[in-house]
Amino acid sequence: MTSIPKYAELTLIEKTGDRHCWGVFGPDDQLGTLNFLTPERIRRSSALVRKGQTFCLSLPLDQPSANFVKSRQPYRHTHFNVDRNIRDEVIDNFYPGYSSHVDGLRHYRFREYGFYGGREEDALARGELGVDQMAGHGIVGRGVVVDIAAHMTRQDRPLNYWEAYSIGPDLLQETLVAQKTALEGGDILLLRTGWLPWFLALPPEEQRKLGDPMENAFVSPGLSPLPDTVAFLWDNQVAMVAADNLGVEKFPLDARDGQLHRRLIPLLGMPLGELWWLHDLAEACTSDGVYECQVIVAPLNLPGGVRSPANVIALR
Repeated sequence: MTSIPKYAELTLIEKTGDRHCWGVFGPDDQLGTLNFLTPERIRRSSALVRKGQTFCLSLPLDQPSANFVKSRQPYRHTHFNVDRNIRDEVIDNFYPGYSSHVDGLRHYRFREYGFYGGREEDALARGELGVDQMAGHGIVGRGVVVDIAAHMTRQDRPLNYWEAYSIGPDLLQETLVAQKTALEGGDILLLRTGWLPWFLALPPEEQRKLGDPMENAFVSPGLSPLPDTVAFLWDNQVAMVAADNLGVEKFPLDARDGQLHRRLIPLLGMPLGELWWLHDLAEACTSDGVYECQVIVAPLNLPGGVRSPANVIALR
């Protein structure tokens, strides 16, 4: 896709200094950066399956178990017998974005400028930008594990998960070089911070000390929200970013820096994956020095959905 403009060439929103890609993929586009997943790139990703290894990158739906989002109670999973031979079930109070999930393009709007493509609420009421659009297209491509946790440990500067450490493009590139890996157009960037296994190993009372993310009191390392991170992702034609922390970007948010969600989802149409289990995949990558794999994500075909359980498998 050589005709794609660089980030610095995208339309500037003068009031905020941010840029958007609205219209780059056509006036009615609802896929955003998933357009980088071209048929040829999808086909090539199948060649990355060399060992026949599969890795589920989704947590069990009832994890994380600690209720660190106070406004969300756990789902209720009820089994019942239809008759003596048939058993059924129902799930109530289920939040699609509670466990490992994908943030779709109607999850965030950009201030008064609207959702992706400049859409307003009437377009969403018509069903536009739902996760069913992603489900219909499918998310299949080359996944690249960027193992920040392992790289920083080898550099004798391990991440402190009680701090809001910011991961910018320089550290991303430094890690890729150390791994002898390069990004290619259409990649699904898998950011491993090591936060999730650390968090799950904490006692519940310690987990709750990290705070409530809905109150911006949560603490976690993650991607820097600054425009240079956004430019790095766009200029490398990254189709999607997923991470093993709560929100991909660092917490707590700082109003002076802005928010990565607001810059990626509505302005670039880039879906985000949160709370993905990358530990086992990263260990396999470290063992043979190969940090690429095929990734298959199957969002729920939920009309008008905002977010979806990740339903993601990596193959290598």
